[in-house]
Amino acid sequence: MLKAIIYCRVSTKKDTQETSLVRQEEELLSLATQYQFDVVKVIKEQVSGYDYERDGILELLSLIKDKDVKAVLIQDETRLGRGNAKIALLHCIMKENVTLYTIAHNGELQISESDSMVLQIVGMVEEYQRKLHNSKIKRGMKRAIKDGYEPQRNLKNLGINSGREKLEIPIEEIVRLRRNELTFAEIAATLRGFGYPVSKATVHRRYQEYMEKLNTTEA
Repeated sequence: MLKAIIYCRVSTKKDTQETSLVRQEEELLSLATQYQFDVVKVIKEQVSGYDYERDGILELLSLIKDKDVKAVLIQDETRLGRGNAKIALLHCIMKENVTLYTIAHNGELQISESDSMVLQIVGMVEEYQRKLHNSKIKRGMKRAIKDGYEPQRNLKNLGINSGREKLEIPIEEIVRLRRNELTFAEIAATLRGFGYPVSKATVHRRYQEYMEKLNTTEA
C-alpha cells in the first residue's frame, strides 16, 4: 500500500473556515480510501496561500523526502498556495516524484497549460543554475591546481576510509587559496569538488578565525 500525506488549508481562522478544514479532511480521507493509500499524516493549517513560510507546508516538504511517500492529497491546487507560492510548491513536490491527487479532479492533478509552461521554465532555469554551479567548481579546481594546490597530498580519508565525508576542513588550504586571490565562493566550490562539505560562509568564518588568531599571536 502506497503511503500518502493529506494537506488541508484555509486562509483565515474564522469559525466557518474550521468547518471547511473538517470537510476537506473527510473528503480527502475518502479519496485516500478510494485509491488505497496509507495516510501517514494529515496536515491542517489556517494561513494565507500567498505565504510559503508555513509550518504545515514546511512539514509536508520535509515528509516527502521519505522515499516511501508517493502521493499528496489536496482539495485542489489552490490549497497548496496562491500565485508564485503555488508554482514554487508544485515544483518542489513534483521534483520529489510525488504525485498530487485532488478532490477537484477525483484523482491525479491535471495542471493547466499555463502552469505547465511555467513549471517547464522553472525546471530549465534550475538545470542551467546547476550547470553553472558545476562549471564554477571546475573553474575553481583548475585555478587552484594551477596555483599549486595538490589534492593528492591534501585529501584525507584515503584507503579504507575512502568515500567518507571529510569533517575537517583544511585551513592551510583555505589560506593558501585565498593568498592566490580566489574568492571565498571559489574556495568553497573548490573544496567541495575535492569532497569537503563546506559552504562559502564556513570558509569565510574559518579564514576570519584564523586571521584573528594569527593577529593575536603576533601581537
